[in-house]
Amino acid sequence: MADDTGPRPVDPDVDVRVPRQRRELAGAPWAVPIAISLGGAAGAVARHGAEVAIPYEPGTFAWATLLVNLSGSFLIGVLMVVVTDILPGSRLLRPFLGVGVLGGYTTFSMHIDDAQRMLLAGAAGPALAYLVGTAAGAVVAVWAGTRVTAAVFRTRMPAGNDPVDAP
Repeated sequence: MADDTGPRPVDPDVDVRVPRQRRELAGAPWAVPIAISLGGAAGAVARHGAEVAIPYEPGTFAWATLLVNLSGSFLIGVLMVVVTDILPGSRLLRPFLGVGVLGGYTTFSMHIDDAQRMLLAGAAGPALAYLVGTAAGAVVAVWAGTRVTAAVFRTRMPAGNDPVDAP
């Protein structure tokens, strides 16, 4: 969709069953799925690389999955500041990086599967630590990503949007 200022960013979470949201795709119906697909492929390759670099046996602590989910959460925090405050007019940045790359990179479903395998292997304590540590770590990582990005780009932040100055 375009206006006097040029194309607007595309919301990758468009529900095509809702006519008002479906209109967002009118200007570029294929751009969003292509951006998401390309980003998802890149993210999946990066995750596979992490799993190859840090292998683990089923039922043991899944360090690669933990690393992927925490680093991906940090990058989600970075991306949210970038798309909302630094480059708000970047049309396909959020679909490509947020939904595509980071959606393909992070794997919270595998996190649950890893924990279940640890439980079945008799490692209840590590499984619980893994479940709680990943969830809490992901929240902290998103927070850290927003804070670090806001601090780095402080001079480019709109007045009142600086999360570093927030109470």
